[in-house]
Amino acid sequence: MSSPGPSPRVRVTSPRATRRRAPRRTPAAEIDQQSALGDVYINSLLRAQLRLAGLVLLALALLVGSLPLVVIAFPALNEVIVLGMPLPWVVLGFAVYPVLALLGWVYVRTAERNEQAFTDVVERS
Repeated sequence: MSSPGPSPRVRVTSPRATRRRAPRRTPAAEIDQQSALGDVYINSLLRAQLRLAGLVLLALALLVGSLPLVVIAFPALNEVIVLGMPLPWVVLGFAVYPVLALLGWVYVRTAERNEQAFTDVVERS
């Protein structure tokens, strides 16, 4: 049997009593106040943009920078005449520019997507 001791205490509160919460700081406020969390937000955007720039630069170096290596590896390409010029000159004079335009378009589109994702995070709250 249980002993007839004191019953456990129960705390009774009013449903209207609420704890005061500190106002929630939005990411935009964190950035404006240059807090540590704001620095994290800004650094994440900078890292994403830097990573993108590095990838585009790497693609450019591989695509355009490898052309002299291909010409050295295959000297017979100098004998191929297109539009009255050797093939390596045609590639460097004409074919490189669409590749550059495509890389530029991809870079701008992806950079804008990174910035939009950052803006969505900042304005979400």
